Amino acid sequence: MTANLLNFDAKGLTDFCIEIGEKPFRAKQLLRWIHQSSAIDFVSMSDLARSLRDKLTDLAVIEAPQVISDHVASDGTRKWLLSVGTENAIETVFIPEVSRGTLCVSSQVGCALACTFCSTGKQGFNRNLTVAEIIGQLWIANKLLREDLRQVSNDSPDSARLVSNVVMMGMGEPLANFENVVMALDLMLDDHAYGLSRRRVTVSTSGLVPAMDRLRERCPVALAVSLHASNDALRDHLVPINKKYPIQELLAACRRYLAVAPRDFVTFEYVMLDGVNDTALHARELIQLVRDTPCKFNLIPFNSFHGSGYKRSTSENIRIFRDILMQAGYVVTVRKTRGDDIAAACGQLAGQVKDKTRRTTTINMQIQ
Repeated sequence: MTANLLNFDAKGLTDFCIEIGEKPFRAKQLLRWIHQSSAIDFVSMSDLARSLRDKLTDLAVIEAPQVISDHVASDGTRKWLLSVGTENAIETVFIPEVSRGTLCVSSQVGCALACTFCSTGKQGFNRNLTVAEIIGQLWIANKLLREDLRQVSNDSPDSARLVSNVVMMGMGEPLANFENVVMALDLMLDDHAYGLSRRRVTVSTSGLVPAMDRLRERCPVALAVSLHASNDALRDHLVPINKKYPIQELLAACRRYLAVAPRDFVTFEYVMLDGVNDTALHARELIQLVRDTPCKFNLIPFNSFHGSGYKRSTSENIRIFRDILMQAGYVVTVRKTRGDDIAAACGQLAGQVKDKTRRTTTINMQIQ
């Protein structure tokens, strides 16, 4: 059986090289070819011995998810639909800006946490993504963006860092696929692979407290938490995992995480839902809630999808909410909606999920 080398981090690739009778240093060469040069065949790896290239051709592959569709929004946001087999597909989004390029990466086919305002959650859940399917999203983005750059520029695209930031904010709950996500994070940070700074890689979680503690010990990158409510009663409804890990437990985990985090604050994400969580009272309650937790806020205007049952807060309510938080001394950003004309905005990613939870059947009955 052939091995997909995209499934291996540095240690795994070293072990593979030893297993096939090669020196451990070959792993670093392979990492550079695979992740920095986006190589797809072994014949082109010119600094490897011919005998090794032949051996790899027989024993290994470099296989990322297949691109089903590639859409570019009016604002330049780009969304790829990627096949991960058995009628399932995931979505990956690239958001270009003047000073950076951010890739939003998926970690699961669907999501089991069922946050009520999220399109992915409405699709149900099928399975965790493999390491190859997670890091393959970054591999594909780099490869396709470089190919585009070659067509319009004489500069060397192979040395260009088109993806400068990665956010684990696509489909799925990253910490529910802990081991595979951490191996992919290790590759993102590895200087022989993508060489990203810990400050430029963000894991977003709905609040799986034990896994947050494990991430702190294994791979402390920047942390974002999907808070979305100012009290437990409301969060129990919007983010059902709160019933297992209520807000005070979540905040305590955030404070523990900050002891080793690359940033000295946690980013709290807060979707703005009209008449649900967006009043001045909610804002003041939020201030009291997080007073002992160093943080900033990212307010996210709700992006609608079929059957959501929610509406976006008015611009005026978002402004008032933001100003109350800022007057209390917090850094607050209001996320600019990007890619909503191709359903690539926050909360809109759905992909194609062959649901194993029967949640989609229940939802469809409710909508009818």
